[in-house]
Order: sequence, then structure tokens, then C-alpha cells
Amino acid sequence: MGMRFAGNVPGARMLLLAAAAVAAEAAALCAVIVLNAIDSAAGRAWTTSNAIAFIALEAVLAIGMALVALGIYRVRPWSRTPAVMIQLFTGIVGIWLIQAGRIGWGIPALLLAVAGLAGLLAPASLRALTHQVSRQ
Repeated sequence: MGMRFAGNVPGARMLLLAAAAVAAEAAALCAVIVLNAIDSAAGRAWTTSNAIAFIALEAVLAIGMALVALGIYRVRPWSRTPAVMIQLFTGIVGIWLIQAGRIGWGIPALLLAVAGLAGLLAPASLRALTHQVSRQ
């Protein structure tokens, strides 16, 4: 049994789209981590301990998102549910950012969420990420 990758399964484009969307969201979160660290170092954080805890939480989330993106790329069935949840959360955050006047962050977040959900919920992706139990 060889290793499966999104590039060598039927319907690979949609799986690659989903993996790229989750990876882009993880990269965007890394950018937010850098911006929060800069603000914290410049003394613009409410409290230093809160900023450090928040940055640590963001780092854990970014690592988890990167692992989920890798799971989708490797066509691992376990990665589908966390990836869908990430897309739903990203969509909610995108709407919240737009309502808060942060259009430059909100619209890309919404676009990534829609692209990720489209990639994950495409019929070929659902087939690829579903375990087929053989009955004997």
C-alpha cells in the first residue's frame, strides 16, 4: 500500500484547492502572530502576559492548521472534519472582520473559507477522503 497524495487521486484539483486554502490560512495566522509579537514588543499590548499567552495559542493553532493541510494533501480521512471546522470558523471570523471595518483581512478570509469548503465538499474529494470498508 503506497502513500497517497492529492496529486495522484481522482479529483485531485479540488483536494489541492482545499489543502492550499488551509495552508494559506495557517500562513495568514503566522503573519498575525508576527504582527502581535511586534505590537507586544512595542508595548502596545494590553498586558504582556496576555499577549504572550495569545501568541502561544495562535502558534499552536497555526501548527494544527498546517498539520490538517498536510493531512488533506496526503488524503488522510481524519483531516476532513477539522478542515471543514477550520473553514467554518474562518468564514465566521471573515464576516466579523468585515463588520469591524477590516475589509483587507475579512474578504480574503471569506474567499479562503469558500474555496476551502468547495474543495472539501466536492464529490471527488468526499470519495477520496472517505474510508471504503471492504466487506468479506
